[in-house]
Amino acid sequence: MRQLFFIILVTSFLLFSFLIGFLCFIVHNHTIDFSSLQQDMQAKPSILLDVHGYQWGRFELEKRKYVTLEQMPEYLIQAFLVTEDRNFFKHPGISFRGIIRSIFVNVLYGRRMQGASTITQQLVRLKFLYSKKTLVRKIKEQFYAILVEREWSKEQILEAYLNNVYFGYGIYGVQAAAHRFWGIDIADISLEQAATLAGIMKSPLMYSPIYSPDNSFARRNLILKIMHDSNLISLDQMKNAQKKTLGIIENNNSSMAPHAKEMIRQILEIEFGKEQLYTGGLTIQTTLDFGIQQNAEVAFKEHVTDLKKKLHKNIDGGLLSVDIQTGAIRAMVGGYDFKKSKFNRAIQAHRQMGSIFKIFVYAAALEQGLNFWDVEIDEPFELALNGTIWAPKNYNDKFLGSMTRAYALSHSNNIVTIKTLLKTGIENIIDVAKRCHISKSMPAYPSLALGCVDVTPLEVVGSFNVLANHGMYVKPYLISWVKDVHGQKIYKNKPVVHQAISSKIASQIARVLSFGIQRLESLITDTKLDIQAFGKTGTNNDCRTCWFCGATPDLTTAIYIGSDSNESLGKYVFASRTAFPIWFNMHRNIAKNRTSFYYDTELKDIFVNWIDGTMHKNKNYPDTVPLLG
Repeated sequence: MRQLFFIILVTSFLLFSFLIGFLCFIVHNHTIDFSSLQQDMQAKPSILLDVHGYQWGRFELEKRKYVTLEQMPEYLIQAFLVTEDRNFFKHPGISFRGIIRSIFVNVLYGRRMQGASTITQQLVRLKFLYSKKTLVRKIKEQFYAILVEREWSKEQILEAYLNNVYFGYGIYGVQAAAHRFWGIDIADISLEQAATLAGIMKSPLMYSPIYSPDNSFARRNLILKIMHDSNLISLDQMKNAQKKTLGIIENNNSSMAPHAKEMIRQILEIEFGKEQLYTGGLTIQTTLDFGIQQNAEVAFKEHVTDLKKKLHKNIDGGLLSVDIQTGAIRAMVGGYDFKKSKFNRAIQAHRQMGSIFKIFVYAAALEQGLNFWDVEIDEPFELALNGTIWAPKNYNDKFLGSMTRAYALSHSNNIVTIKTLLKTGIENIIDVAKRCHISKSMPAYPSLALGCVDVTPLEVVGSFNVLANHGMYVKPYLISWVKDVHGQKIYKNKPVVHQAISSKIASQIARVLSFGIQRLESLITDTKLDIQAFGKTGTNNDCRTCWFCGATPDLTTAIYIGSDSNESLGKYVFASRTAFPIWFNMHRNIAKNRTSFYYDTELKDIFVNWIDGTMHKNKNYPDTVPLLG
């Protein structure tokens, strides 16, 4: 194995040497005009439109001004050189030692572990190449680097690099970064500020002093230590600088839906590149609705603020609302405070689905010929699993006797749902869940009935929307189209649509769940929604995550509440008091286009009997049943 490794290493080095020789031969007959690197960009911002044409955000450059090396403090230049390219003044644009080291490490680990980019290579990548990592790009990068070194002095290259380097979020160049982060010119920055700027280079996303201050602080102090170890600053300078705070100033140019904007930025930077996004004058038609988004943000913020005070927990969560027929995302709340965390909980957080998963159990049961009016017994129940006894319970440790499956779903009964799963077949239930785009691997155990599978709010809202959309799955999306500065459409969403379950089954489940909304409303307010709606709560073990997913004839909205550390919110903290009030307060203030669902005509008269229990004669059957989560 070791012999094979060295054969691969030597072969790679020889091929690389041949390539460099070939490139050097070509360089003698080629030249490139790099004068644009010293010019201020004539930038046109890209604008974000909501579904009604309201401009709710922009992608634009921070005010940019070209500065010379003489205007930059010496320790700023040293900070960048010591972290990005120690041998900058010695190599010819590409680092042979770095490339050999990169080949060695990459072969050793069997995948890309290290790059070997010099400052010159980073400069040409910033200005002339796309950012996607490919072998072709790497070859071009080396070729361009040799050309730049041929045309320019080292000082010119370094100056151009520091004026064009990208700090994330539309900030190009050290002058624009100093102005955005501290409100000063680059000539006036301190040692610790210079180290902060150099630290961002490793990853503008991970080490942003605005959105990841803890990471940025740690990275800055590491760079200060590296500068001291390299005899560039004294011990006292290092210690004094490491004590300083980041001192980042607030940016008053806040926008609606910051998590959605960040998601769009990531998508379009990959699609079109940073420069076109921030300077190309794109028109970005998003699916957000300003009115719905505002209502969602206010309802989420107000209720989570109240929960934080009552529960004394660091509570957060996510919200995602989609148009029923198209899947267009009308509102996205990725968290309580974007300034503290840009982590988008609406699309990135993975939480156990809890009782919302029961919709798949009953959808599969109906497909297999079972009925909602069939009676099951809610009673103590045990199963032998892998040598142990599993004795599931309801949330309140009570058993209510006989009930229809319709009643069991509308009241989120665990025992009857588990019995239904066993009669239906777990694989059939997993199949339905996958058709509804639950992507995570699902354990083939009876406990699956209780939702022991991690999902994102994006998956929950898309799968639950199947019930409101006549059994059709439509993939949620945020960008409808993008036009360039000339008005030509250069990007368009490609819908993903398919029939997940039958319209009749979707209608039956939706009708059952509509009774739950009525009880939930009575728990929190005397006010009623003036439209039809249905929904399902979900609370996982130890009340770590509380879900509510509900649909009106216009929108399906999924909400979860929990802590990022996934600790319990409290023994008796349920979705009816945490997630549902956000949904209710959001939807009661939204303008309605449609006010009623279509329900299967066979269901209109007899469903009330299935739900309220009048078909039962069991003397132990209660007149009222508390809400189960």
